Amino acid sequence: MTEPVVRIPDAKVALSTASVYPESTATAFEIAARLGYDGVEVMVWTDPVSQDIEALRRLSDYHGVPVLAVHAPCLLITQRVWSTDPWVKLQRARTAAEKLGASTVVVHPPFRWQRSYAREFVRGVWRMAGETDVRFAVENMYPWRYRDREMLAYAPDWDPTNDDYRHFTVDLSHTATARNDALEMVSRMGDRLAHVHLADGNGSAKDEHLVPGRGSQPCAEVLEGLAATGFDGHVVVEVNTRRAMSAAEREADLAEALAYTRLHLASPTRVPGS
Repeated sequence: MTEPVVRIPDAKVALSTASVYPESTATAFEIAARLGYDGVEVMVWTDPVSQDIEALRRLSDYHGVPVLAVHAPCLLITQRVWSTDPWVKLQRARTAAEKLGASTVVVHPPFRWQRSYAREFVRGVWRMAGETDVRFAVENMYPWRYRDREMLAYAPDWDPTNDDYRHFTVDLSHTATARNDALEMVSRMGDRLAHVHLADGNGSAKDEHLVPGRGSQPCAEVLEGLAATGFDGHVVVEVNTRRAMSAAEREADLAEALAYTRLHLASPTRVPGS
């Protein structure tokens, strides 16, 4: 019988700079280089370095770690980062990606109270995507829950597959919080899936971002499926290490997440007819 062939994965594995919070963006570059990540995704937030293209370029050059993606400032705490106008935020994220050589801008659906932005969001993202080679990959979110109550906080929808976008990001912590079937969502995204946020979760109302393998999400199955189809986008480790008791513990978690990701992206496949 012919032995299984181990594929060399096409996807690059990046570290989200959010994964080192409350440490700095600069620390994320240092850790990514030391652990052997292929690059970073820059989460643009209140850290001034995350907003400064030249500072990011210097960090990238110094550590030899490319910026593979830019996450536009879409969080509640970043409502005033890079302007209060959400379209300006996306324009500046695109500019940052172009200047840093990143291929992807990650963007969340609008909050429901951003009515004008939400009404134009699908058309606007298509328009901006047509103006650049950078991919605007819209990320799946989740309903907000408190006890037995559920609030639909995003519009047009927290599930981007219910609308027409050129590219998607799937986040496996968000599928857990939404109590979605992650494999079904990946299937619905199909060849428009351009970007993956790898984390785990147990279906809590909180967005947990656990190290992959520590929750209930099919992280291994998703990665193995991507490997089997020759996925050539980015897989970004986006985990929560805030509870780490030391820098060494944080780094150990990020090393474990990287090893897990590489293991399942390099899943063995059999030669046809074996």
